[in-house]
Amino acid sequence: MAQTEWKVYVATDLEGASGVWRFAQTRDRTSALYVQAVEYLMGDIAALIHGLREAGAAKIVVADGHGGGDNFIPHLMEPGATYITGKPRSPVEGLDKTFDGVVLLGYHAMKGTADGVLNHTRSSMTEMRYWYNERESGEIAQTALLAGHLGIPVIMVTGDTATCREATRFLGRNVITVVTKRGISREAAELYPLQETRTAIFEGAKRALAVISRCRPYKLRMPIRCKREWIESIEHPSESRIAVREASIRDVNKIYAF
Repeated sequence: MAQTEWKVYVATDLEGASGVWRFAQTRDRTSALYVQAVEYLMGDIAALIHGLREAGAAKIVVADGHGGGDNFIPHLMEPGATYITGKPRSPVEGLDKTFDGVVLLGYHAMKGTADGVLNHTRSSMTEMRYWYNERESGEIAQTALLAGHLGIPVIMVTGDTATCREATRFLGRNVITVVTKRGISREAAELYPLQETRTAIFEGAKRALAVISRCRPYKLRMPIRCKREWIESIEHPSESRIAVREASIRDVNKIYAF
Protein backbone atom coordinates (compact mmCIF):
# COMPACT_ATOMS: atom_id res chain seq x y z
CA MET A 1 0.00 0.00 0.00
CA ALA A 2 1.33 3.42 -0.92
CA GLN A 3 2.03 5.88 1.87
CA THR A 4 -0.52 8.33 0.50
CA GLU A 5 -3.29 5.81 1.23
CA TRP A 6 -2.55 5.29 4.90
CA LYS A 7 -5.46 5.77 7.29
CA VAL A 8 -4.78 6.27 10.99
CA TYR A 9 -7.20 6.22 13.92
CA VAL A 10 -6.16 8.14 17.04
CA ALA A 11 -7.73 7.19 20.38
CA THR A 12 -7.06 9.85 23.01
CA ASP A 13 -7.13 10.09 26.78
CA LEU A 14 -6.21 12.97 29.07
CA GLU A 15 -4.18 11.58 31.96
CA GLY A 16 -1.14 10.81 29.80
CA ALA A 17 -1.00 14.16 28.02
CA SER A 18 2.00 16.44 28.42
CA GLY A 19 1.82 18.53 31.61
CA VAL A 20 -0.94 16.49 33.32
CA TRP A 21 -0.17 14.79 36.64
CA ARG A 22 -3.04 15.30 39.15
CA PHE A 23 -6.69 14.33 39.23
CA ALA A 24 -7.71 17.97 39.74
CA GLN A 25 -6.73 18.47 36.09
CA THR A 26 -8.89 15.63 34.74
CA ARG A 27 -12.20 15.49 36.63
CA ASP A 28 -13.97 18.85 36.99
CA ARG A 29 -14.79 20.21 33.53
CA THR A 30 -15.67 23.61 35.03
CA SER A 31 -12.23 24.20 36.56
CA ALA A 32 -9.41 26.25 35.07
CA LEU A 33 -7.01 23.36 35.68
CA TYR A 34 -9.15 21.07 33.55
CA VAL A 35 -9.40 23.59 30.70
CA GLN A 36 -5.64 24.02 30.76
CA ALA A 37 -5.10 20.24 30.71
CA VAL A 38 -7.32 19.89 27.66
CA GLU A 39 -5.31 22.63 25.96
CA TYR A 40 -2.19 20.56 26.67
CA LEU A 41 -3.90 17.57 25.08
CA MET A 42 -4.81 19.57 21.98
CA GLY A 43 -1.16 20.56 21.64
CA ASP A 44 -0.10 16.91 21.75
CA ILE A 45 -2.74 16.06 19.13
CA ALA A 46 -1.47 18.84 16.86
CA ALA A 47 2.11 17.53 17.09
CA LEU A 48 0.91 14.02 16.29
CA ILE A 49 -1.08 15.14 13.26
CA HIS A 50 1.87 17.12 11.91
CA GLY A 51 4.06 14.04 12.16
CA LEU A 52 1.52 11.66 10.65
CA ARG A 53 0.80 13.99 7.75
CA GLU A 54 4.48 14.55 7.05
CA ALA A 55 4.99 10.79 6.97
CA GLY A 56 2.22 10.35 4.42
CA ALA A 57 -1.03 9.69 6.26
CA ALA A 58 -3.94 10.57 3.98
CA LYS A 59 -6.77 10.26 6.51
CA ILE A 60 -6.62 10.77 10.28
CA VAL A 61 -9.57 10.39 12.65
CA VAL A 62 -9.12 11.55 16.25
CA ALA A 63 -11.50 10.17 18.88
CA ASP A 64 -12.13 11.85 22.24
CA GLY A 65 -11.80 9.09 24.84
CA HIS A 66 -11.53 10.77 28.23
CA GLY A 67 -14.62 10.37 30.38
CA GLY A 68 -16.75 9.46 27.42
CA GLY A 69 -16.05 12.61 25.43
CA ASP A 70 -16.66 16.38 25.47
CA ASN A 71 -12.97 17.22 25.89
CA PHE A 72 -11.94 18.68 22.53
CA ILE A 73 -11.63 22.44 21.94
CA PRO A 74 -12.87 23.17 18.39
CA HIS A 75 -10.76 26.28 17.75
CA LEU A 76 -7.63 24.29 18.66
CA MET A 77 -8.37 21.38 16.31
CA GLU A 78 -5.38 20.95 14.04
CA PRO A 79 -6.27 20.83 10.32
CA GLY A 80 -5.58 17.58 8.53
CA ALA A 81 -7.85 15.38 10.64
CA THR A 82 -11.46 14.94 11.67
CA TYR A 83 -12.55 14.73 15.32
CA ILE A 84 -15.12 12.53 17.04
CA THR A 85 -16.50 13.63 20.41
CA GLY A 86 -19.70 13.66 22.47
CA LYS A 87 -21.81 10.76 23.75
CA PRO A 88 -23.34 8.22 23.64
CA ARG A 89 -21.14 6.37 21.16
CA SER A 90 -18.92 3.32 21.02
CA PRO A 91 -15.44 3.41 22.61
CA VAL A 92 -13.83 3.30 19.15
CA GLU A 93 -16.53 5.09 17.17
CA GLY A 94 -15.65 5.32 13.48
CA LEU A 95 -12.96 2.63 13.54
CA ASP A 96 -13.37 0.02 10.82
CA LYS A 97 -11.26 -2.41 8.82
CA THR A 98 -10.20 0.25 6.31
CA PHE A 99 -7.76 1.77 8.84
CA ASP A 100 -4.13 0.70 8.81
CA GLY A 101 -3.05 1.58 12.34
CA VAL A 102 -4.19 2.96 15.69
CA VAL A 103 -2.39 5.50 17.88
CA LEU A 104 -3.12 5.71 21.62
CA LEU A 105 -2.38 9.30 22.63
CA GLY A 106 -2.30 10.50 26.24
CA TYR A 107 -2.87 7.07 27.76
CA HIS A 108 -2.04 5.98 31.32
CA ALA A 109 -0.97 2.83 33.15
CA MET A 110 -3.43 0.35 34.59
CA LYS A 111 -4.78 0.52 38.16
CA GLY A 112 -2.18 -0.29 40.79
CA THR A 113 0.94 0.62 38.81
CA ALA A 114 3.19 2.13 41.50
CA ASP A 115 4.98 4.61 39.22
CA GLY A 116 2.00 5.21 36.94
CA VAL A 117 0.80 8.82 37.01
CA LEU A 118 -2.98 8.90 37.55
CA ASN A 119 -3.06 5.13 37.13
CA HIS A 120 -6.50 3.53 36.89
CA THR A 121 -8.56 1.32 34.61
CA ARG A 122 -11.80 2.79 33.28
CA SER A 123 -12.70 4.56 36.55
CA SER A 124 -10.45 6.14 39.15
CA MET A 125 -13.49 6.63 41.40
CA THR A 126 -14.68 3.02 41.64
CA GLU A 127 -11.11 1.70 41.14
CA MET A 128 -12.02 -0.89 38.54
CA ARG A 129 -9.67 -3.73 37.62
CA TYR A 130 -10.01 -6.13 34.68
CA TRP A 131 -8.57 -9.54 33.82
CA TYR A 132 -8.81 -11.25 30.45
CA ASN A 133 -7.78 -14.91 30.28
CA GLU A 134 -6.26 -14.48 33.77
CA ARG A 135 -4.04 -11.54 32.74
CA GLU A 136 -4.73 -8.20 34.38
CA SER A 137 -5.18 -5.60 31.67
CA GLY A 138 -5.60 -1.84 31.47
CA GLU A 139 -6.95 0.58 28.92
CA ILE A 140 -4.01 0.08 26.55
CA ALA A 141 -4.82 -3.60 26.16
CA GLN A 142 -8.57 -2.92 26.03
CA THR A 143 -8.37 -0.45 23.16
CA ALA A 144 -5.80 -2.61 21.39
CA LEU A 145 -8.14 -5.60 21.70
CA LEU A 146 -11.03 -3.69 20.12
CA ALA A 147 -8.75 -2.67 17.25
CA GLY A 148 -7.21 -6.12 16.98
CA HIS A 149 -10.64 -7.66 16.58
CA LEU A 150 -10.83 -5.68 13.32
CA GLY A 151 -7.33 -6.77 12.33
CA ILE A 152 -5.75 -3.37 13.05
CA PRO A 153 -2.53 -2.99 15.07
CA VAL A 154 -1.65 -0.29 17.58
CA ILE A 155 1.44 1.40 16.14
CA MET A 156 2.16 4.14 18.70
CA VAL A 157 1.44 4.94 22.37
CA THR A 158 2.18 8.13 24.32
CA GLY A 159 2.10 8.60 28.09
CA ASP A 160 4.34 8.40 31.14
CA THR A 161 7.20 5.92 31.52
CA ALA A 162 4.95 3.28 33.09
CA THR A 163 2.46 3.62 30.23
CA CYS A 164 5.16 3.09 27.63
CA ARG A 165 6.48 0.09 29.54
CA GLU A 166 2.99 -1.42 29.69
CA ALA A 167 2.47 -0.80 25.98
CA THR A 168 5.64 -2.68 25.08
CA ARG A 169 4.72 -5.54 27.42
CA PHE A 170 1.31 -6.06 25.81
CA LEU A 171 1.93 -4.98 22.23
CA GLY A 172 5.54 -5.91 21.58
CA ARG A 173 8.77 -4.07 20.91
CA ASN A 174 7.82 -2.79 17.47
CA VAL A 175 5.19 -0.36 18.79
CA ILE A 176 6.51 3.20 18.95
CA THR A 177 6.32 4.70 22.45
CA VAL A 178 6.80 8.35 23.38
CA VAL A 179 7.33 9.36 27.01
CA THR A 180 5.55 12.57 28.04
CA LYS A 181 6.62 12.49 31.72
CA ARG A 182 8.31 10.20 34.26
CA GLY A 183 5.97 8.82 36.86
CA ILE A 184 6.95 8.95 40.51
CA SER A 185 3.65 8.01 42.18
CA ARG A 186 -0.05 8.27 41.39
CA GLU A 187 -0.05 12.07 41.60
CA ALA A 188 3.62 12.94 41.26
CA ALA A 189 5.77 13.12 38.16
CA GLU A 190 8.89 14.54 36.62
CA LEU A 191 7.55 16.74 33.83
CA TYR A 192 9.29 17.70 30.61
CA PRO A 193 8.93 21.01 28.73
CA LEU A 194 5.97 20.94 26.36
CA GLN A 195 8.14 21.91 23.40
CA GLU A 196 10.29 18.82 24.01
CA THR A 197 7.39 16.39 24.38
CA ARG A 198 5.64 17.76 21.28
CA THR A 199 8.84 17.37 19.27
CA ALA A 200 9.12 13.78 20.50
CA ILE A 201 5.48 13.09 19.55
CA PHE A 202 6.04 14.60 16.10
CA GLU A 203 9.12 12.44 15.50
CA GLY A 204 7.41 9.38 16.94
CA ALA A 205 4.45 9.82 14.61
CA LYS A 206 6.75 9.83 11.59
CA ARG A 207 8.35 6.58 12.78
CA ALA A 208 4.99 4.99 13.56
CA LEU A 209 3.87 4.75 9.95
CA ALA A 210 7.12 2.98 9.11
CA VAL A 211 6.39 0.14 11.59
CA ILE A 212 2.83 -0.63 10.50
CA SER A 213 3.93 -3.78 8.69
CA ARG A 214 5.86 -5.00 11.76
CA CYS A 215 3.12 -4.42 14.35
CA ARG A 216 0.58 -7.18 14.92
CA PRO A 217 -3.07 -6.81 15.92
CA TYR A 218 -3.61 -7.61 19.61
CA LYS A 219 -5.90 -10.63 19.94
CA LEU A 220 -6.85 -13.10 22.67
CA ARG A 221 -7.91 -16.72 22.58
CA MET A 222 -11.70 -17.03 22.42
CA PRO A 223 -13.90 -17.24 24.34
CA ILE A 224 -12.32 -14.65 26.62
CA ARG A 225 -12.51 -15.44 30.33
CA CYS A 226 -13.27 -12.09 31.93
CA LYS A 227 -13.09 -10.86 35.51
CA ARG A 228 -13.89 -7.40 36.82
CA GLU A 229 -13.46 -5.94 40.31
CA TRP A 230 -14.68 -2.58 41.57
CA ILE A 231 -15.64 -0.73 44.73
CA GLU A 232 -19.35 -0.44 45.48
CA SER A 233 -21.01 2.29 47.60
CA ILE A 234 -18.11 4.71 47.37
CA GLU A 235 -20.41 7.49 48.66
CA HIS A 236 -20.26 5.82 52.08
CA PRO A 237 -16.70 4.51 52.60
CA SER A 238 -17.65 2.60 55.74
CA GLU A 239 -20.09 0.57 53.66
CA SER A 240 -17.85 0.07 50.63
CA ARG A 241 -16.96 -3.40 49.47
CA ILE A 242 -15.13 -5.04 46.59
CA ALA A 243 -17.56 -6.42 44.03
CA VAL A 244 -16.51 -9.12 41.56
CA ARG A 245 -18.06 -10.29 38.32
CA GLU A 246 -16.87 -13.02 35.98
CA ALA A 247 -18.02 -14.08 32.53
CA SER A 248 -16.99 -15.86 29.38
CA ILE A 249 -17.54 -13.76 26.26
CA ARG A 250 -17.28 -14.32 22.53
CA ASP A 251 -18.05 -10.72 21.54
CA VAL A 252 -14.97 -8.53 21.98
CA ASN A 253 -17.18 -5.46 22.12
CA LYS A 254 -18.45 -6.65 25.51
CA ILE A 255 -15.07 -6.54 27.28
CA TYR A 256 -16.24 -3.61 29.45
CA ALA A 257 -19.87 -4.47 30.15
CA PHE A 258 -20.03 -8.07 31.34
